[in-house]
Amino acid sequence: MSIPLLAPATELARLVRTGELSPVELVTATLERIEALNPALNAYVGVDFERALDAARSAERKASAREALGPLHGVPVSIKSSVAVRGLPWETGTRFRQGVTGDSDATLVSRLRSAGAIVLGVTNVAEQLMAWETDNALYGRTRSPWALDRTPGGSSGGEAAAIAAGLSAGGIGSDGGGSIRVPAHFSGICGLKPTPGRVPATGHFPPCAGPFALTGVVGPMARTVDDVETLLEVMAGPDIGDPNGHPVPFAAMRSLPAGTRVGVFEDDGEVPVTAETREAVRQAARWLADAGCQVEPFRPDGLEEARVLWWEIFGRASRLILEPMVEGREAEVHPNLVEFLDWTRRTPKLTAERLLEVEILRDLLKSRVLAQMERYPLLLCPVAPIPAFRHGERTWTIEGKTVHYLDAWRYSAWFNLLQNPGMAVPVLQTGEGLPIGVQLVAAPWQEALTLAAARVVEQSRGPWLPPPAPFGTI
Repeated sequence: MSIPLLAPATELARLVRTGELSPVELVTATLERIEALNPALNAYVGVDFERALDAARSAERKASAREALGPLHGVPVSIKSSVAVRGLPWETGTRFRQGVTGDSDATLVSRLRSAGAIVLGVTNVAEQLMAWETDNALYGRTRSPWALDRTPGGSSGGEAAAIAAGLSAGGIGSDGGGSIRVPAHFSGICGLKPTPGRVPATGHFPPCAGPFALTGVVGPMARTVDDVETLLEVMAGPDIGDPNGHPVPFAAMRSLPAGTRVGVFEDDGEVPVTAETREAVRQAARWLADAGCQVEPFRPDGLEEARVLWWEIFGRASRLILEPMVEGREAEVHPNLVEFLDWTRRTPKLTAERLLEVEILRDLLKSRVLAQMERYPLLLCPVAPIPAFRHGERTWTIEGKTVHYLDAWRYSAWFNLLQNPGMAVPVLQTGEGLPIGVQLVAAPWQEALTLAAARVVEQSRGPWLPPPAPFGTI
């Protein structure tokens, strides 16, 4: 049989379990696809050819011996290069870590391997994870399989490009201000930013610790909702290395509870979105209503406050770490990172007193928003005001208003500050053939609700739409 490299990960696992697909053939075909297509995309920065084939041969022996198989047995996956994988680059896209490799697997990687997944390699990122596009001084630019002149997003853009192009069946990104959801939205795949601690961030660099533990998470990315859910089930659970870990069980929700109330907003009243983005939100709202949800216009109070507080952590606190590292060595870093630091310098350096105030204000705001979500346990809104942009773009004109790069981050950044799980799922394509997704958001630890709602959207939309040839054909 031909190897269905664009099939869902769960379908590939089923074919392996039934003996219809050989793990060796599957992994070999995926590695060959990487060799053929990665030069154009620059999605992977390290591929473990020999160890992946060894793991595939081991998986085939277990399947032939009818041993108990995990839910991802024989399925090839990829990992963002900010997550430690033994023996593979762990550089986070910066020359300051050039040559650093993982001494051991991060906890989530170990859990994926235990579930039978075969790790192929690690993927490209924005330098130091500080951009909405994937480019760095160490490995260069990642290009979108939908249009090579566009970015697949950042900072998990290598992951998104690899998954969308069939160079991986699914994988892991990280998200401190949209870095899972935006690449998923730009690249026409699904991505979940979970509640901090749901998936252990142990082994991520930079560490999700201190103020960054409030906003930064790791989470699954894949072509279908079921695949994202399967990855989450495999990885979920506390770990001693993650300060946010709690023994909150994850229980899948196969269908939305009847009458689920959904609050929908097409924009935040500050930054407009494109007409096609509005239509994507409206279409998803119609599908949820058709599924029996009570869909009503609602925009939480406090979103702008959340954006301001998020920037204090993501921007101003990051400056305290990055500025001493970069000072005097600007020629060694990508211009995007220099530009990011310039943005952080528009206000005075963050003080300890202000950081303490931010943490207190964040907790108070989180309580206010959660109180509003008692009436609307599910929110539907854009992931971003725009689809995938051209490399290097910094402003866009929408509804006669100039939208700047940092303003465009707000649609995902709110929910990092507030620690809500947020799911990006593709809905439609623009007139230029670019994908547009929507964002589904629930209260902390309610990932199952976002996944169930995303499944309604996905089932209503129809089969997953791949990128154009050659990246969407096998």
